[in-house]
Amino acid sequence: MKITGIILAGGKNLRMGKNKAFLEIKGQRIIDHTKKLFVDLFDEVFLVTNSPLDYLDLNLRMISDLFTEGGALGGIYTGLFHASHSHAFVAACDMPFLNKALISHLSALSPGYDIVIPKTEDGWQPLHAVYSLKCLPFMEELLQEKNLKIIDFFPKVKKREVTTEEILPFDPQLVSFLNVNTPEDLIRAEDLLNH
Repeated sequence: MKITGIILAGGKNLRMGKNKAFLEIKGQRIIDHTKKLFVDLFDEVFLVTNSPLDYLDLNLRMISDLFTEGGALGGIYTGLFHASHSHAFVAACDMPFLNKALISHLSALSPGYDIVIPKTEDGWQPLHAVYSLKCLPFMEELLQEKNLKIIDFFPKVKKREVTTEEILPFDPQLVSFLNVNTPEDLIRAEDLLNH
């Protein structure tokens, strides 16, 4: 099944103080790792960003947010809006442990569903999920209402929840969903890679 890959790079980076996508872990920028993974997995890859000049060296197709103050929801909406496939896998640009096998598993589950989303003890993982184009009108409704809570449209679509038990064979440490928001997170990520 053909799926579009969407990398969200629109965050304000307030807690980190610099662009999280360019943080290096073991000498590699997080965004370079993500790009390689996405290009391997998907035949169509977009980077959603409002600062495209920062990412020119990636040679990815870049699209700007259709809703400038839309947060992550607006980023997902924008990526889906431009996607030429019926489904898209979405991830944030600051997730150093994205896992090819797990993403492939979620993608394989997507036929017949509008969202395939992991749910762990921390709750839903909306920035590591597959969305179908059928989500667009419901997302737009929330954006028009200035409600940026991604999970608020979930009751309106057909959802496949992926449980922790189902994720563990692919990701025994459950690190796929870890994102690097603070300098402490970066240290933790480095530690995880060294073990």
